[in-house]
Amino acid sequence: MSQATLLALAAMIFAGIGDVAYKQGARAGIPAHRFLMVQTWTFGPAVLLYGLATSTLALDAAALWGCVAGLFAFTGFYNFARSLHAGMLSINAPIFRLSFVVTVVLAVAFLGESLTVRKLAGIACALVAVWSLMGMALPAGRLPARAAALASLARVGVATIAIGITNVIYKIGLGAGATSSSLLTAQACVVASLALGLVKMTDGQVRVQRGAWRHAGTAGIVLALAFIGLTEGLARGQASVVVPIAQMGFVVTAILGILVMREPFSRRTALGLAAAAGAILSLAPG
Repeated sequence: MSQATLLALAAMIFAGIGDVAYKQGARAGIPAHRFLMVQTWTFGPAVLLYGLATSTLALDAAALWGCVAGLFAFTGFYNFARSLHAGMLSINAPIFRLSFVVTVVLAVAFLGESLTVRKLAGIACALVAVWSLMGMALPAGRLPARAAALASLARVGVATIAIGITNVIYKIGLGAGATSSSLLTAQACVVASLALGLVKMTDGQVRVQRGAWRHAGTAGIVLALAFIGLTEGLARGQASVVVPIAQMGFVVTAILGILVMREPFSRRTALGLAAAAGAILSLAPG
């Protein structure tokens, strides 16, 4: 098994844990903007320490790609956090992690990576998964419930596209000579600034809500590990191969959402998860 695959598998595990922390934060009533602010307070130091410990931190011109990635990462994770206040983890997390489809399409179109039958099959499976999971997320009955579910799906859709673009920016930055730690440190500076500004603008003051360190702080650390694994994997392999493996954590997240958080499970949920797993199996071998 290649180094790129091992790093992607590590990213997969930590990303799945991070998604659970997001849902726990939503359940605790922590608004998305405050959650993201506290998350950056542990994510930033974690990636900075990684760069210092490995002597790979070099804030040069190539690292500015991390700043661009930060804009999309902020958009993605903010909207994902917002979506979980009205949506189920076992539905929204798999849709969010299907951002790899966006990455594959962009990598083929703009980075010159190959388009194979397996990749086409993977994208088709991913579309089936999204259709199945979105159907489960729309409850029958009163219009307010359906409206909230639609708003949740819209937010997770925006988040999915934003993170898919972020992954391609990582690959471009790494190709330009940036290191993993440089990209992530630059990204952390941008996201932290935006999150802090949003909290100040929305609340008029900066305060840490009860439970924020427990949930958002945990998310920051495990997502730092996930992003380190992802970017280091991208430095060693194709985006259209590494990213799909890294995003497989949604299966673990969905299972935890059903088993631990007592979210409902149906045949349609099973179909969505099976189709998403099929997409991963098709795309991962490249």
